[in-house]
Amino acid sequence: MKYMGMPWGMWTLFAGSFRAQLTDVLGYNEQTAKAITRRAKAKYKEILSRLPEFEKGDRFKISLVGCAMLGAFVLTMPERPNVDQLTEYYAKAMTKPMRWFCRKSGEKKFTPQSVAGLQAAAALKAADRNSYSWNMDFYEYPDGSGYEARFTKCGICVLMWELGLYDLALCRLDYTMSEAGGTADFTRQYTLASGGPYCDCGYKKK
Repeated sequence: MKYMGMPWGMWTLFAGSFRAQLTDVLGYNEQTAKAITRRAKAKYKEILSRLPEFEKGDRFKISLVGCAMLGAFVLTMPERPNVDQLTEYYAKAMTKPMRWFCRKSGEKKFTPQSVAGLQAAAALKAADRNSYSWNMDFYEYPDGSGYEARFTKCGICVLMWELGLYDLALCRLDYTMSEAGGTADFTRQYTLASGGPYCDCGYKKK
């Protein structure tokens, strides 16, 4: 995968916030935080260079790029954080543009266009051809209260395993992202990262 384009944009948008939370959440001093960020950028490019390009129409590329960026920071930290520390770190590193994106996405979550996009993603089965992508099934609730996206393959699980960070898969952030959207209550029974048969993401209209 090339660094230029969307991955470059992700780094430009989020690197400053990632650096700030190294101090605010994880307690590193400013000099150490700058050094971690400098090393993380090189690691980020290295990780991306090993990843395949995503096919056109695969909506999950941004998720994997975000995982690569987080993994690059963790791998260049002097001390490995635990999952609670990393969850807080990543949640607080979400900048205002990301919160804005979540709110806008939440406003459209149950529109016909959004549902059609999820149905198309389910039909694509991109992980059959790219192990770093996702396969999902899509189910609308019969009572019209929302829907469930059920993932049977997860690119983040694959990448985190390769990076030696599988125990730090931040599945709990799905709740944070949904809360930021403001229009749905998130429900879940299983995750692939914890050994479940699939990862279910249920969204019920508020």
